[in-house]
Amino acid sequence: MENKKTCLYDRHVALGALISPFGGFDMPIQYTNITDEHQAVRQDCGVFDVSHMGEVRITGADAERYVNHIFTNDVTNAPTGQIYYGMMCYPDGGTVDDLLVYKMGEQDFFLVINAANIDKDVDWMRQQMNGFDINLDHQSDYYGQVAVQGPQSEAVVEEVLGLACKELTFYTAKTIDTAGETIIISRTGYTGEDGFEIYGSHSFIQQCWDKLIASGRCKPCGLGCRDTLRFEVGLPLYGDELSESITPVMAGLSMFCKFDKPEFIGKAALQTQKAEGPKQRIVGIELKDKAIPRHGYDVLNMDGEKIGEVTTGYHTISTDKSVCMALIDAAYGKLDTPVQIQIRKKTFPGTVVKKRFYDKHYKK
Repeated sequence: MENKKTCLYDRHVALGALISPFGGFDMPIQYTNITDEHQAVRQDCGVFDVSHMGEVRITGADAERYVNHIFTNDVTNAPTGQIYYGMMCYPDGGTVDDLLVYKMGEQDFFLVINAANIDKDVDWMRQQMNGFDINLDHQSDYYGQVAVQGPQSEAVVEEVLGLACKELTFYTAKTIDTAGETIIISRTGYTGEDGFEIYGSHSFIQQCWDKLIASGRCKPCGLGCRDTLRFEVGLPLYGDELSESITPVMAGLSMFCKFDKPEFIGKAALQTQKAEGPKQRIVGIELKDKAIPRHGYDVLNMDGEKIGEVTTGYHTISTDKSVCMALIDAAYGKLDTPVQIQIRKKTFPGTVVKKRFYDKHYKK
């Protein structure tokens, strides 16, 4: 089956981007190089095409009750414009997907899901609709999306795009009527820096991209540095740090599971796992060497026995260290525990550290 293309695909090709498949789409991995693009976001401003992400609108008399049923976080009486991060889980606690839920209005929620999971997620949501008076509107084909990220993002969005955004606080959103349509802008992102995500029609997002690139104030960034940026600040990627077999508790994301709300799918299994302690968990590991631990490499104890494997690993651009996140036996999960990582035929000593390898710089 041919990969899908976003509304900005032709622009990536024109800019000479390296294109590669991701989540069923042909996406730009880099334009110049990952390091330059990564540093642009950390120090100045970068723009990402994230039109591959999925969008689902939930409205109707039972919208709040339904979202609370499928979502680990709690949206009860949420103020309009508030955004929540959390997971959808299977009854056994495994993760269907991690997502953002935007409270758009009374009984009106906007869900943003991962590109690779769109069909699976929408099928799952539809299967859970019985007994709820809701309308589920799958809007992924309508919306394009850009993410403007970095310390200069507020000035760039206000001055280059002419979109008022400075009053937005972290994890809030609003709608703006412009160019004959209603767009959504939120103070969110996946980089650990201040930034904004803008949702609109394909033509509107194309205009935004063109203005940003023409301004010279915003570097085009590919999915390569999107991964290095999110990894450095310990943000999970579905398929690596979360999956059908990796629960939010195992991933260290229990804070986004609100066990005091009446029920949500997977609640009982997750509560049990939290109370008993998971058998495996996601940890950070720092190597004493320059060797780079990659996804799938084995993690060993000091006796050479396999205790888990790497989920994501890099030599970090911001801190110049060889680090990884790994799913390992919980017995070895305490900070400062010595471990080894098998890289091809050699083993390299490492230490369990916090998963956040670089401090986030969000606007409070």
